Amino acid sequence: MQIGELSERTGASRRSIRYYEQQGLLEAARTGKGWRVYDEPAVNRVLNVRELLGAGLTAEDIRVVVPCLDMKTEEFLACEGGPAEVLAMYEQRLAVVDARVEELRRHRAELVRRIARLRAESADTEEFEESLRSGA
Repeated sequence: MQIGELSERTGASRRSIRYYEQQGLLEAARTGKGWRVYDEPAVNRVLNVRELLGAGLTAEDIRVVVPCLDMKTEEFLACEGGPAEVLAMYEQRLAVVDARVEELRRHRAELVRRIARLRAESADTEEFEESLRSGA
């Protein structure tokens, strides 16, 4: 199948499919005219890559599980291709995600603090302006 059909069957854009190929996550044969041609397992491979990227993994992370990418999505989690290495990769990515969550919590707390301060200053200004208008 050509890239357009693979895109339609997986929901991945043509650009994404070319990116997966550049990252070594997908392979394509070439026609005499240089067009990409994909085999049937490429559908599962692209679906699995999309799911893993959606879970927060990077292309580098996904390279650890390349031997499993052709499996159907529901069978993918049972892949026997080095479970200790895959588990370590998942745990490392989870640690990165947890660190980002903590950083976002700090950013949120700082924004809440700044908003509260601005609202308090705004309320003080409004009260002051009201007192000037009323002559108090």
